[in-house]
Amino acid sequence: FPSADIMETKMQVEDTLKERGTRYGDFTDNARVSQDFQIMIRSHPNYITLDHVKREALTVIMQKIARILNGDPNYRDNWHDIQGYAKLAEDRCSDI
Repeated sequence: FPSADIMETKMQVEDTLKERGTRYGDFTDNARVSQDFQIMIRSHPNYITLDHVKREALTVIMQKIARILNGDPNYRDNWHDIQGYAKLAEDRCSDI
């Protein structure tokens, strides 16, 4: 039989998933939109010229946009995160 700790952890995970689903929308929908964005970005000829930082920034920004489209567009944290990831990429730009 599962221990009380295992059952409590399972309930905590279930609660978290329910709360996130309410905030961000269905995970399957988010995955589809996010992956569609990834296909679009990676198919662009300039993608291979980007360094790892800019590629990762675009990835997480697109994930945040997917959450906005599928979930609560008024949740400020998503917008704040987009600014933060863009700033991280900007700070690592090498203007020649």
